[in-house]
Amino acid sequence: MREVQLREQICLMAKSLYDRGLAHGSTGNISARLEDGGLLVTPTNSSFGFLDPAKLSHFDAKGQLIGGDKPTKEMSLHQAFYETRGAKAGAVVHLHSHHSVALSLFEDTDKDDFLPPLTPYPIMKLGKVKLLPFFAPGDAAMGEAIRDLASAHSAVMLANHGPVVAGSDIASTIYAMEELEAAARLAIETRGQSVRALTTDQITRLTASFSA
Repeated sequence: MREVQLREQICLMAKSLYDRGLAHGSTGNISARLEDGGLLVTPTNSSFGFLDPAKLSHFDAKGQLIGGDKPTKEMSLHQAFYETRGAKAGAVVHLHSHHSVALSLFEDTDKDDFLPPLTPYPIMKLGKVKLLPFFAPGDAAMGEAIRDLASAHSAVMLANHGPVVAGSDIASTIYAMEELEAAARLAIETRGQSVRALTTDQITRLTASFSA
């Protein structure tokens, strides 16, 4: 995709997230890889509802900022996913979405498999989501925590903070993020009730047929 088209797509899809309440205020950040290996990134303290395509932070293939406004302070997160997932990572999205954050607050939430296996699509689009400890916004240690996972996960949940998803392109990454938030909402709405989750065999078949 040409740079001008990617700039427009980032802003259009970010506004969609904002308009539907999946991002609020100046929270969240998005990055996407350019054909030349560079990155376009949403600026720090910017609102998804009012992004300017011309002001997106522009990094070259060597990771140097060459244009646009000052980038998000969460660059360590984005860079870690691009470094560890290589060609699999064409975009990274980080939100502070309500239900996923709420689910991360419960002490008994599974740290190795954050989303209960209630429906197939989170398994198909995300695989197992790793719950990481709390990190203060902008803490470079977040990037190190991602690197320690050695590309084993396409999505992580930062406890008391928000989810991060990496995908092949901006559209599929945002769709996967939306699936994560919907699954977290379903998990909270059914919490404490007797539910019929997917069986181990069903999960195995989904995992074998679909790769996050």
